[in-house]
Amino acid sequence: MPIQLNASFWDSKYLTEDMGWDVGHPSPPIAEYIDQLDNHDISILIPGCGNGYEAEYLWRSGFTNVYLLDLSETAMTQFKIRVPDFPSEQILVGDFFKHQGKYDMVLEQTFFCAINPALRSKYASRMKDLLNKNGKLVGVLFNDDLNTDRPPFGGNPLEYLGYFQPHFKNLYMKNCYNSIEPRMGRELFVMFS
Repeated sequence: MPIQLNASFWDSKYLTEDMGWDVGHPSPPIAEYIDQLDNHDISILIPGCGNGYEAEYLWRSGFTNVYLLDLSETAMTQFKIRVPDFPSEQILVGDFFKHQGKYDMVLEQTFFCAINPALRSKYASRMKDLLNKNGKLVGVLFNDDLNTDRPPFGGNPLEYLGYFQPHFKNLYMKNCYNSIEPRMGRELFVMFS
């Protein structure tokens, strides 16, 4: 793949506001799932969080143990400006594949489709490593071919199961009924534990 999906690449996207994937608010399928959670003390990681709308939504909903992780210093700086009361020690700049920690939940929102597809098996394994014993990976994956030469990279349920089945016992994957209009019929809600 000719594009280097490194911190400089992502910083440039945020600096130039070249973020076609960014909907400007929390993804409706994820927001609806968050609204059903009773335990506000669970630890939640949002890797590749970008502008962090889901993190802001969690924070404003009373979840205090939320951690953001992104390669882009620019994205994290912009989040700090937008949500100044969010604890700065929970805003992390770094490489997901080198991140150390344990969480009750990891939220997936446009991170999986942003990494080099050659890293997808490693992503699934790393997700399992980051979860506590009864932890869950929850979020949205594209059910669409999308791009092969640049993010976002798409895929399909059969492909995804091949990555996650070796690491997770319970795999829930269903078409989203509450996607935003441009993504209707093109998103899968997933919950893996």
